[in-house]
Amino acid sequence: MSGWDSYRTVHGAELRAAAREFTVHGWPVVEGSATELHLVTGATLDVLEVPAVIGRGVCAQLRAVDLVVPVAGTPTGSWWYPVTAGAVLPADLLATEGVVLHTAGATVLAPPSQVPDGWVHWRVAPALTGYRVPSADLIVSAAAGSVRWRSDRERHPGAQRPAAAVAAGMRS
Repeated sequence: MSGWDSYRTVHGAELRAAAREFTVHGWPVVEGSATELHLVTGATLDVLEVPAVIGRGVCAQLRAVDLVVPVAGTPTGSWWYPVTAGAVLPADLLATEGVVLHTAGATVLAPPSQVPDGWVHWRVAPALTGYRVPSADLIVSAAAGSVRWRSDRERHPGAQRPAAAVAAGMRS
């Protein structure tokens, strides 16, 4: 067996194990291909996908209140959060580029899917949270807060000293 064939066999076993784990915990999945696994949204859970910079803000807010939720990262620079089904995005998130709420039977690539750009991977594995799906309101609120925080920082970057005010060190 060549190295490539053994790799494909191992990855296939990882996909099957992940699919079994998701299914045991009530997360609906379908196999997309020999290298892809998809979560199905709409009944048990939905998925909120955000750009990584917003995702970091969401995680920072959750850490500040000692909450840990499952988070996946994609090779295209987005993070996604499984959330309870039935959420609706507020206007500020609808207007934010890269923010998508996957619902109503949409499928989302799940770890450990491999795509041409790389791997979908867990940033926080659902096993660490007992496969609990967080409240959509909680995650949507944190995402809206992250977007507001970023836009406030862009409008008011903070005080900066003029270059002439920088003290020069003395040489001996």
